[in-house]
Amino acid sequence: MNLLQTFILAIVQGITELFPISSLAHSVLTPYVFGWNLNEEFLKQNFLPFMVMLHLGTALSLFLFFNNEWKDILNKLYHHKYHDNRLLYLIIVGSIPAVIIGFSFEKILRFMFSNVTNASFFLIMNGFLLYAGEKFRKRGTKTLNEMTFKEAFFIGICQCIAFIPGFSRSGATITGGFIAGLKHSESLRFSMLLAAPIILGAAVVEIPHLVESNITNTLSISIAGGVISAVMAFLSVWLMTKWFHKNEHTAMFPFAVYCWLVGGGILISRFM
Repeated sequence: MNLLQTFILAIVQGITELFPISSLAHSVLTPYVFGWNLNEEFLKQNFLPFMVMLHLGTALSLFLFFNNEWKDILNKLYHHKYHDNRLLYLIIVGSIPAVIIGFSFEKILRFMFSNVTNASFFLIMNGFLLYAGEKFRKRGTKTLNEMTFKEAFFIGICQCIAFIPGFSRSGATITGGFIAGLKHSESLRFSMLLAAPIILGAAVVEIPHLVESNITNTLSISIAGGVISAVMAFLSVWLMTKWFHKNEHTAMFPFAVYCWLVGGGILISRFM
């Protein structure tokens, strides 16, 4: 990948990561839309690690945006207030399903990441998921303090669907929060808090693939992309929180329509 392609892909990833429209799908579809002839070996072996570096930038933005929550968690750990660190335990429990499934199906997931048809189809399915999530929105009354560990684990299971390019991690976890009975703002908050450890865990596994890569400049280009992605992601999470607070009952529907239009349009173009 050249610098311009990295710049475009990083902007797309940073914008779409925290909106419920699947950043992974857009990262697969962007090269197709622009007609990039990327090295096939890069797509099969290094596309996932490259995307993890972009996601790492996103994770740093999430830590900054939710710094009060993470400072409180770390402060309680430092002062050995383990019994009073319930939010940390909810995040850990919610992360368990993704850790198990991610390690179990890593090879299959690598193949799916380079498939445009799959990404387009599942992006359409993501639209239906978001539409369903809109219906559940009106039922939520709980705060994170009232959420059980069983419900956190359920949201973690929902998160796993985002391993398939096309399904949105934030969309799946926010919808899971609605089903668990969380208020819309609390569901969004837990979704964003749950993202950081998953992304960091993926980076620990995948960064060595970049370091050992024989493709010239893969690591340096990935780092540059991560920086760009971090800036765009910070702006995205800010916009996302503003949007949710101003549109309590219709926040998900426009994203659902977007997924249907983009996924459907690209899928049709594949068979024309």
